[in-house]
Amino acid sequence: MLCVTAHPDDECFAFGGALALAVERGVEVRVICLTDGQAATNRGVAKSGPELGAMRRKEFEASCEMLGIAHYEVWDYQDAQLEFANFSEVAGLLTAVIREWRPEVVLTFGGDGALNTHPDHSLVSFFTTAAFHWAGRPKRYPEQLARGLKTFCPQRLYFQTTNFLLPDRPPLLPAPYTVALDIRSVLEKKLAAFALHTSQLPLVEKTRPVFEEFGQSEHYVLAAASKPQPAAHVTGMFDGLM
Repeated sequence: MLCVTAHPDDECFAFGGALALAVERGVEVRVICLTDGQAATNRGVAKSGPELGAMRRKEFEASCEMLGIAHYEVWDYQDAQLEFANFSEVAGLLTAVIREWRPEVVLTFGGDGALNTHPDHSLVSFFTTAAFHWAGRPKRYPEQLARGLKTFCPQRLYFQTTNFLLPDRPPLLPAPYTVALDIRSVLEKKLAAFALHTSQLPLVEKTRPVFEEFGQSEHYVLAAASKPQPAAHVTGMFDGLM
């Protein structure tokens, strides 16, 4: 499983249940975070953007280890600036990861920007969606094939979505979910990972009531698959996969 996020703390806040369940199932999981979150409103004790970025990289590492994830990395794109990044470059880097690492399942945000409608979340969705489709096409980034990578088609692309809205946020247009993932067995691990983002403790406290009310499940939509099929409501991301 490959999960692509925008900021440190996305991996646990948005995807922590799915990732922890995959690890428990024995699935090899990799998380890529495109920025180190220097533009965050909550800044802990950091006195500068680079200091906050360094702090959040360490928090991300601790969170991934809490979730049991062995492969994780933070890239160097600018927080709150992904809409200005070179689309072909970012999609190409993610295409190379898919061709090299060959995940069966790819997980990312939807184009709505998630509960806080963050444009970085939307852009991560667009980059990852392009890479999901392009990784299997020999005409896309042929220079990668020339240096030894091979085309690869993952079996499933999932977008994170929701079954509730936040009243104090701009209007959200979420995708109807096809996966209702019961994460009660790993909820404490997800919350513990989130709490390791100490620079974001005001957010941790603010969202505590949300997790108390809605935290027992995560919701996703199957956005693309390796073969035509009807939309179906399921309770697991790997149902039907060998």
